[in-house]
Amino acid sequence: MSRPPTFTPPPGTRAYRLGTERGEFAVHDLAPEGVPRGTVVLLPGFTGSKEDFVALLAPIAAAGYRAVAVDGRGQYESEGPSDDPSPYQQGELARDVLAQVEALGGRVHLLGHSLGGQISRAAVLLDPAPFASLTLMSSGPAQISASQQERVKLLQDGLAVLDMAQVWQAMQSLEPPEEAETGDGDGALRDRWLRHSPAQLAATGQQLRVEPDRVDELAALHLPVHVLSGGSDDTWPVPLLDAMAERLSARRTIIEGAGHSPNTDRPEPTATALIAFWDEL
Repeated sequence: MSRPPTFTPPPGTRAYRLGTERGEFAVHDLAPEGVPRGTVVLLPGFTGSKEDFVALLAPIAAAGYRAVAVDGRGQYESEGPSDDPSPYQQGELARDVLAQVEALGGRVHLLGHSLGGQISRAAVLLDPAPFASLTLMSSGPAQISASQQERVKLLQDGLAVLDMAQVWQAMQSLEPPEEAETGDGDGALRDRWLRHSPAQLAATGQQLRVEPDRVDELAALHLPVHVLSGGSDDTWPVPLLDAMAERLSARRTIIEGAGHSPNTDRPEPTATALIAFWDEL
């Protein structure tokens, strides 16, 4: 589970519900002074939320880009059905992304973290026209590692028989106490968890376990791609991400000292690497 340093966005950030033809989505939107050089759309990973990008918003805006972090359907503050998995199939979530981009206007730089990277990839494959680039942050070519598949299966089994509060309690019993704390205390993490749709978690968890390799499809688009990860990752091993970047002829960045969530582990060098990629385009 990603653990942002704070759930409070930087000054000047607008928190609102972005209206689209596919419904409303909760966003954090920070614009730069003057005319933006471009718009960056940030999609969180499995069990995550827009708050995972709080520490990136200010440096991205300071570099001249409008930064928009989005809660996907059924994530945290974006409502979704709790008992129907059909709205959370990957194709539906990808169409949500296309609707969000259309509502924001213009071409965007798309960034997806982990699960968000695979949803981003699906959106780009549906329609590459609205995208100036794609950044896959800690998001691999196909299904997650065997050990992580086992963890997700345990979560799916728990969601089938327990409510969200009971699942949270079970998860906390397996983690060291410090792993549940953020700058806002563990109450913010618990609140986020409780507001996730269990159907969303079950459906997207299954996607992570069976995702096929679509790297060649993405490479055929010749879209600028940036593969960024921490120096260690037990969800998709770093050598696997290296090989994916080579297949994509992509820019490759490794943030040393970071794990699966460089956006929260080491936000400063992560922001610097992201901005350098967009600037060079």
